[in-house]
Amino acid sequence: MFDLTSVFWLMAIGLIIYYWIHSLQVKEIAYAAARRHCEEMQVQMLDQNVYLRRLWFKRAEKGGFYFWRAFYFEFTVSGEDRYIGRVLMLSSRVSTVQLEPHRLH
Repeated sequence: MFDLTSVFWLMAIGLIIYYWIHSLQVKEIAYAAARRHCEEMQVQMLDQNVYLRRLWFKRAEKGGFYFWRAFYFEFTVSGEDRYIGRVLMLSSRVSTVQLEPHRLH
């Protein structure tokens, strides 16, 4: 019925679909964290979007290897200048949200 090659390809496709769905969920978490941080800092998040810029493996404090992701977004204080912010995530947990130094108006 199924040979070893078919099982391998089914598993590979299943892993790719799982990674894709999990990545979308992580991006939603990063977006919510960026939006919340912008509200706290009283700046306006631009484009209502975060984008993945870096992806690598990192060992967590618990000892396992996880994906370490850096999502970037843009924000403004006055509407004239654009600044960069980033959300660093380990697996699906937010590690930190950082804003580029910017002028206060």
